[in-house]
Parts: sequence; C-alpha cells; structure tokens
Amino acid sequence: MTLTKADLVNRIYEKEILTKADSIKAVENFLEIIKHTLEQGDNVLISGFGKFTVKDKKQRRGRNPHTGKDLMLAPRRVVTFRPSGVLREKINKKR
Repeated sequence: MTLTKADLVNRIYEKEILTKADSIKAVENFLEIIKHTLEQGDNVLISGFGKFTVKDKKQRRGRNPHTGKDLMLAPRRVVTFRPSGVLREKINKKR
C-alpha cells in the first residue's frame, strides 16, 4: 500500500490533534518547506527518519528504448534519500 498525502492528512486528523482543515495546512506547509529547501540546493535532515540530498548528475550517454538510438542525456539535478540508522533498523526488523 502506498501512503498518499491524503492518507497523511487523515492520520493526523484521526489522532484528534488538529482539525481536518488544519491537518491539510500542516501537511501542505511541511511539504512546501521541504520542496523549497531542496530547490535551493540544501539538504533536508529529519532526525530518526533520514536525509534528502540534491545531487548534480553529469551529461551522459543513453539510449531511446523505443528506437534503440543512442542519445546524450542532459545534466540534471536529482533528489536522493538516505534513511537514518534508526529507520533502517526498524525496516529490517519487520522481515
């Protein structure tokens, strides 16, 4: 099952901490802060969860899977995620 933004809002609302409208605002604001920080090229570190990092990818050779033709992929920026040790342990315990 995939956890969606709507699921996050509902889980916060179910805890009876915030109203539904405030839950929506909280999730939206939280995600906007993360997006803005990453757009600036800064990292986002959430203790006990993990670290989002922006990395620059160089131009590289690729291939169009439909035609099989070689092409050059433009340089780009990508977001990577590295889970914290705490999260990694919890995920591996569930096995």
